[in-house]
Amino acid sequence: MSEKKPGKVIRLAVKGGGKASERKWGRPVMGLGFCIVPSLLLWAQERLKLNAAHLAIVVHLLDHWWHVDRLPFPSKRRLAERLSLSERQVQRRIGELERMGFVARIARTDPRRGKLTNAYDLSGLVRRLKELDTSRRHDAACRRRRGTAHRGRNPGGRTESRAPLVVFPSGVPARRGRRRSRDTGRTQGRRGSGPACSDRAA
Repeated sequence: MSEKKPGKVIRLAVKGGGKASERKWGRPVMGLGFCIVPSLLLWAQERLKLNAAHLAIVVHLLDHWWHVDRLPFPSKRRLAERLSLSERQVQRRIGELERMGFVARIARTDPRRGKLTNAYDLSGLVRRLKELDTSRRHDAACRRRRGTAHRGRNPGGRTESRAPLVVFPSGVPARRGRRRSRDTGRTQGRRGSGPACSDRAA
């Protein structure tokens, strides 16, 4: 019996093929590397009480955390150069993250080289993210709380609703709404609201 010859495999070209990340950012950019940042870390920034500097430092630490069993150890100088901060500012922000329980600094030494850069344990941040309420109902409650933050209080302590802001092309903000003039009784826009003051003579 004659042996069957293997069929010829034809590789089909797929439109828009390749990795999605390369199609989005480009191969040269993705070829330099990437880091994995949980979306929950960004969504919960307010709940975690992280300011912009805290979050930026955490993201840079994550960029150096390649293996789960090997802690990142970037130098303060490298972090300062990347963030346009001084080394002292970076040290203070990391100290705040440590007091918040998100980062733990671990000293490293070498018998020949002496003191090395600190290693950073992020297990506190990982644990805190796991403890967060990840339900959509919590996110909706946060949005409702942010909505009430736009309400002001008068001197008597009673809460009153403020009208939303309108920005005109001139860049001068004005309150939405109209008031009645005490002198003429005519309804006109608020003072200084630009185009809204349409009752004035040209």
